[in-house]
Amino acid sequence: MLQKKPRPAARPRIKMTSEDHARLSRLAAVAMDRMPGVASFLSDEIDRAQIISGGRSGGEFAKMGCQVEFRDNSTGKSQTVTLVYPGEADIERGRVSVLTPIGAALIGLSVGQSIDWETRNGSVKRLTVLEVREPATV
Repeated sequence: MLQKKPRPAARPRIKMTSEDHARLSRLAAVAMDRMPGVASFLSDEIDRAQIISGGRSGGEFAKMGCQVEFRDNSTGKSQTVTLVYPGEADIERGRVSVLTPIGAALIGLSVGQSIDWETRNGSVKRLTVLEVREPATV
């Protein structure tokens, strides 16, 4: 008997600053040849985002440079990461590239929102954003 694969949950509405939208659009286009899977997912997220003008906007949603605390819904484990561009990534310091499956899933999410994302090995996980903290200004 053929088993049906569970249908993924609807993706939540996401927001993105106009600056992040422009930079991430270019990044996704450049990465399409080298990393087509995650670049395509990031591109889809960019395309469906509500654009918020201005760099610092009201509301708590995951922007580049923000710290995002999220829960892996399958394990219940919480983790905090900082969303960064690929050249700034450092997993030991919790700096996750937006060009990774989890980074692309987190961008634009607000506190309380959940999303399904596909790991590099093809399994589907669900995460929920618990807190978003703006980057510290220098």
